[in-house]
Amino acid sequence: MPSAIGYLRSDVSGARQVWDENQIRSLAKKFGYDLRKMIVFSATTDRPAHRLRVVVSRLGVDAVFVPSLEHFEGSEIPAEVAAVAAVVTVSPQITHARRAAAATTPGGEAR
Repeated sequence: MPSAIGYLRSDVSGARQVWDENQIRSLAKKFGYDLRKMIVFSATTDRPAHRLRVVVSRLGVDAVFVPSLEHFEGSEIPAEVAAVAAVVTVSPQITHARRAAAATTPGGEAR
């Protein structure tokens, strides 16, 4: 069974946080994932994309379930998260496949 974590920002969910967490749990179960942990950050969390990627890597999960893309800065999936896991949004219900990181030259420039 594939594994996943849930992720949300408390400042984005606001009063709907419990609802959002339940929606994540429900969709993960529907899709056949073992939801291992719910990660909740706030507007004051330092480097949220990096911290989320570290959790994904340490737990070795296959996917991150999130209420919507608004829970990511700029409403876009961070490249460092997309490089290590699929991202599944509850609303709209979309699975964003894991993407390989862009190849770079030894000087750090994209090829």
